[in-house]
Amino acid sequence: MKAVPHSPLEPSAGSKWFAGIVVITYAVVSLIPLVWIFMTGFRTPNDAIAYPPKLVAEQSLIGYVNLFTTRSRVGAEEMAALPPPATWYESLVREQQMILAGPSRFIDRYSNSLLIGFGSTLLSVVLGTLAAYAFSRFRVPGKDDLLFFILSTRMMPPIAIAIPVYLMFRTIGLSDTHLGLILMYTVVNLSLSVWLLQGFMDEIPREYEEAAMVDGYTRWQAFLRVVLPQAATGIATTAIFCLIFAWNEYAFALLLTSGTAQTSPPFIPTIIGEGGLDWPAMAAGTTLFLLPVLFFTVLLRKHLLRGVTFGAIRK
Repeated sequence: MKAVPHSPLEPSAGSKWFAGIVVITYAVVSLIPLVWIFMTGFRTPNDAIAYPPKLVAEQSLIGYVNLFTTRSRVGAEEMAALPPPATWYESLVREQQMILAGPSRFIDRYSNSLLIGFGSTLLSVVLGTLAAYAFSRFRVPGKDDLLFFILSTRMMPPIAIAIPVYLMFRTIGLSDTHLGLILMYTVVNLSLSVWLLQGFMDEIPREYEEAAMVDGYTRWQAFLRVVLPQAATGIATTAIFCLIFAWNEYAFALLLTSGTAQTSPPFIPTIIGEGGLDWPAMAAGTTLFLLPVLFFTVLLRKHLLRGVTFGAIRK
């Protein structure tokens, strides 16, 4: 039996092994900082800043306790006069010669991140889907110029418009509000949303809609029942990228908020412990901050893989 000749377009076994090693190495190197942050969240303050760094250290939940509480230092006599601690986390606080003073602001800031991040993502995807459908299916005067103008809003660094945006928000009363930050992130993400989704809309054959309208569907019904299910992959992919930007954004969150609508990114670096930054609490906050985007991405990972290999990103 004659051997099947090796196709020049098919990678060899050695190339596949080399590519696999490179990918695994890159993944391991990329995960090291995340693993270290996760480990730091379960260390004592002294072990967190130990030099040289300790790979194996005493495990403690003091970082998470400090993250969710505010504490006050008391003297030895006052500490001795206190009743025994009622909870395990109060015991950890007492070990630092402190007493609980109340909850911290982390939960409020975390809730703000959830509301603003997912709210702006929803608006960006909805508006981007409608705009992308219009550009894909209708004759829009100056279509190419409009698309370039939309894309050009992503070309300038955010700091270039920081002062005008701050003055505008302060004038119209949107400074330090949830609505203001949602609108800000929606505007920034809208250009990305339109460009990504237009590529997916272009891939959906027009014949599907035409057949539906021949069967009696209106244009709107054909859009909802035919186009949207076909564009689900593009919508999910776009939602992931929009959420990642809104979730991680720091500059506008720092500039436009101070208390009521402040999100987690500008809050976490301000966690102060005795004598400086509370690194275990900061690591604990960072770990919790990563979870929503991680779960959202894992939930839509199949759509993300298809979106990276097809659609507008491929173009």
